[in-house]
Amino acid sequence: MRVLKLDISGIPEAWITPEDAAAYYATESVAYTLGDPMLALRGGTNRHGQQSRIEIHPILAVNGASAAGVLLAATPRLTRFNHKLFARDRHLCAYCGASYAAEQLTREHVVPLAQGGEDRWMNVVTACRSCNQRKANRTPEQARMPLLYLPYVPCRWEDMILQARNGSILADQMAFLRSGLPARSRLN
Repeated sequence: MRVLKLDISGIPEAWITPEDAAAYYATESVAYTLGDPMLALRGGTNRHGQQSRIEIHPILAVNGASAAGVLLAATPRLTRFNHKLFARDRHLCAYCGASYAAEQLTREHVVPLAQGGEDRWMNVVTACRSCNQRKANRTPEQARMPLLYLPYVPCRWEDMILQARNGSILADQMAFLRSGLPARSRLN
């Protein structure tokens, strides 16, 4: 269970642990919260016998300067782990259109690295192993294998959804993140 941390302007910054969120509450750094409390953390007792308690919400915005300019301008990292790419492309092969489990998929370079292509969002798609092998070190045109969809760079809200694996996003968090998705998003 993770908490979605926002900057003061409501731009998603990071996924944090409930313990990290508690530190923001304890230092009165939380500007506002969204969603119903998902967890209550209990601490020690004071000299009056009262136990401290912090209710953790699924989404919290922290005080401070807005990081919107930096966050919105940043390109999400394309890691060596392909879960974000596969999720962006909805586990569909860009060549045959079939849906596959992650272990049956590969990262496919539209313009192969051997032909000067780069390992970046706009040059990678999801492909099944069979299509990837058939295309080999050729472009889709050279292989006569047209793309069924085009690659794109995920926006900040999509990246936050893609970072959360295995359905670990709570309903309140998903509703908030979906509200920021562009119409072209495959995550809608």
